[in-house]
Amino acid sequence: MHLLLRTLLLLFRSARRRPLTVWDSASLPLRVLPTDIDIAMHVNNGMYLSLMDLGRFDLMVRSGVWKRMRRRGWGPVVAAETISFRKSLQLWQEYTIETRVIGLDAKAIFFEQRMVADGEIYARAYIATRLVTKTGPVSQEQILAEFGAPPADLVLPAWIHDWREAGQLPGARTPAPHAWP
Repeated sequence: MHLLLRTLLLLFRSARRRPLTVWDSASLPLRVLPTDIDIAMHVNNGMYLSLMDLGRFDLMVRSGVWKRMRRRGWGPVVAAETISFRKSLQLWQEYTIETRVIGLDAKAIFFEQRMVADGEIYARAYIATRLVTKTGPVSQEQILAEFGAPPADLVLPAWIHDWREAGQLPGARTPAPHAWP
């Protein structure tokens, strides 16, 4: 909710930016706002991931995928994410969110995203997303039919499979009782 207005403004502005394909890299220029920082006066660790949502929306809108997804009733949800921090973004600092799809598997679309300032990576995240409808997940076949075939050299890094398997929770329809070991 905290980025709702910013997201709506981004959806409007991204539609007027240079078009891309969903397989291209997208660069979204931003500035650190007072609502992005914490008491330490830098971007809050959780805010990085929220801001990265904006980068994925920018890519989806500019590639035309967002409009096609909405027409089909598809919505994106994050299934897993991991982030590493290198430097802190400070209040009013200009930066870009660099976004690209790095591959797909039978269940998810994987993104790499970077926060970049002055030509340096400040943070990098890997995000596994799923497309869902009211009746369940969208199949990879449906996604590729809508998005088009990925480039032949788009190969999901092997470590991504290990990461997903190691951190995976049971599906939403499978019990997952809480008990600390």
